Order: sequence, then C-alpha cells, then structure tokens
Amino acid sequence: MKMFLISDNIDTQMGLRLAGIEGVVVHDVVALNAALEQVFNDESIGILLLTSVVFNLDRERIQEMKLSSNRLLIVEISDRHKSHDVQSMIDDTISKIIGEVV
Repeated sequence: MKMFLISDNIDTQMGLRLAGIEGVVVHDVVALNAALEQVFNDESIGILLLTSVVFNLDRERIQEMKLSSNRLLIVEISDRHKSHDVQSMIDDTISKIIGEVV
C-alpha cells in the first residue's frame, strides 16, 4: 500500500518526496479532479494526503469521498502555514458521521 500527496505547493511535495511519498501539485479544481481520478484508479494507493488549501478547493466533495470510500484513507494535512484548525475539522467530521454534537 502506497501513500500519495496532492499539494498546493512544491515545498510540501518535495519534503514528502524525501520520505518516499510521491505526489502532484495542483492549483485549481480541474487539476484536483484529474489528480483524484488518477488516485482512485490506482489500486496500489491506500492513503491519500491532501494539504488544507487543496482540500478547500472542493471541501464538500472530498469530505463525501472521505466518508464513503472503503478502500482509500483520505487525510487532510497542515501545510507549512498551518492553515487549518484541527479541532474544527474533527468536530465537522464527527457531526457528519453521527449528527450535530450539542
């Protein structure tokens, strides 16, 4: 099982490449959709890493993929700018799975 990265910047891609994780850099939804199609067609990829900026390009669709995929683990990672709030992401995911938490 391999990991694959879809990033918005070359620095993150190069850093993870040093750890043996291949990936691509995208800057728009069209490129993101092409990369997602490539990943879903490659049975050897089991974990997909997405930077927060990429995840935000089509958050609703990727969140649905994340919750419904039975083969691929989709993980949002922080980029070098720490551009996401981990607690709100966890709360959103739990809310989508079990309903609104009071």
